[in-house]
Amino acid sequence: MKNIQMKFDTKNSDKAKYYAAFSYLNTKTVFKSKLLEYFDFDVKRAWLCDKNDLSELCKKEDLSIPRNFLSQKSKLDIEECYNKAFLDKDVKLLTIEDEKYPPLLKEIPDYPISLYYKGNLENISFDCTLAVVGSRNASVEAKIALDKIISSFNRTNITIVSGLAYGIDAQAHISAIKNNLKTIGVIGCGLDIVYPSQNRQIYEDIINKAGVIFSEYPLKTPPMGHNFPQRNRIVTGMSKGTLVAEAQMKSGAMISANLTLDYNRELMCMPGNILNPNTEGIYHLIKQGASIVVNAQDIINQMDWEIITQQKNETNAKLNNSQKKVLDIISIEAKSFDEIMNVIDIDTSELMITLTELEIKGIILQNNGKYYKC
Repeated sequence: MKNIQMKFDTKNSDKAKYYAAFSYLNTKTVFKSKLLEYFDFDVKRAWLCDKNDLSELCKKEDLSIPRNFLSQKSKLDIEECYNKAFLDKDVKLLTIEDEKYPPLLKEIPDYPISLYYKGNLENISFDCTLAVVGSRNASVEAKIALDKIISSFNRTNITIVSGLAYGIDAQAHISAIKNNLKTIGVIGCGLDIVYPSQNRQIYEDIINKAGVIFSEYPLKTPPMGHNFPQRNRIVTGMSKGTLVAEAQMKSGAMISANLTLDYNRELMCMPGNILNPNTEGIYHLIKQGASIVVNAQDIINQMDWEIITQQKNETNAKLNNSQKKVLDIISIEAKSFDEIMNVIDIDTSELMITLTELEIKGIILQNNGKYYKC
């Protein structure tokens, strides 16, 4: 795809009306992108194309004109599409012309010409994007292992990308949020629908404080089954690498893994219990050459990333002796209050105060109301 240098404020541009109208067309994404390219990314001219334009495009790109494309387009009113698309004032539109559009996503053959989103794009870095995919029926062990890996990225510039589904997706977002990482959710329905509904808190946490949620579908689009493989291409397409954490042979996670290879991106797998049917796809991918990941450093090495973190020395310089002792004790693994008390030479009340101070500073957190960890 050719480089795009244009920039405009989509929400306040007439172009937004045409992009919104395109989102209501039930046509393959690759056809929309090729049509837009054919007209040098002039979205209005692309929308106003006629039969002759389509014939020329199909000859040039070896495409077929989608069935009922022109009749379907003629039934849509661009003003009405625009008004429906932005009924929710928090919804914004990011287009292929915008400089904030994920750069890697432009490289896939069927990139979305526009994405609706909620949240804040300002502090999202697309330099270190890691897609995390896996089973909806994830094992407890897989969730714990994934949480351990993502927690090691605490306060770094890594952005976790996933699909806001049950299981591994949900755990990836939760772990990212609690470890002060940016996270991107990509959904297969309109942004006014929280699916699954049990993930509502994750949904709200992402848009309010941790990142953005993307959808290529306009408001009121239901979560239809065929939307999710389409969603997977966006998750992997905007990511420099994909980590698969549990996957059966026939699953959405395996679709994402294959897309990762198609896009020539780095594919990594988290090994698990061989008796668990959810690891069947994992070991198949490993045999095919996927990298094995057992800790965060494996990902950093495989991706050759230079990770930006807080200056630990500056943080430690501001800590008193008791706080430093506690950090030394829990630096390797989480420990309970009693376990810390058994090895530290301060009294109970001082330890309680120290732990509270460290939690307020955001240096430690408490798991399950019992264990403390960095």
